[in-house]
Amino acid sequence: MNVLVLVGSLRPDSTNRRLADAAVAHLPADVQATVFERLADLPHYSEELDHDDALPEVARDLREAVADADALLLVTPEYNGSLPSALKNAVDWTSRPRGASAIAGTPAAVLGASGSPRAAQWAREDGVRVLRVAGADVLEDTVGVGSAFQAFADGRLTDPELDDALRGLVRRLAEQVRAHRTAA
Repeated sequence: MNVLVLVGSLRPDSTNRRLADAAVAHLPADVQATVFERLADLPHYSEELDHDDALPEVARDLREAVADADALLLVTPEYNGSLPSALKNAVDWTSRPRGASAIAGTPAAVLGASGSPRAAQWAREDGVRVLRVAGADVLEDTVGVGSAFQAFADGRLTDPELDDALRGLVRRLAEQVRAHRTAA
């Protein structure tokens, strides 16, 4: 099983990257995770670019990565009360073409970290909504880390209850993939 991770903060040592790493550490042993590292290279979605002779290589690579993944983990900071543009843009690219998109039916989960005690709540809610509209089979519950600059030590969440919630969410995502496989 392969989980593709999309991290909305483009800084390598961001709290959201730390959250993604903590989530990956909780995945079951039989699950592999891959972080798509090229969101910053992805041009803004445009139908003018969305055809074979103009499709940017990075967009093609992202679509292939989503199509090859068994599940998607979206990890979002909160910028001005919503998702960062890099994540929304990635969802836009993978939701096309309508009817044959890479993201359609893909099990997905949303996490978020922010310096605010609100724990990226609005961004997480927007992430669930955007993924659902794009056709992903997204878990309704999310995990948010507030006051995130103090929330990590040695690659883990310092709050045991929050760490348990994170472990539970990624395991439910893996169970959702197994359920999809059984139903197919």
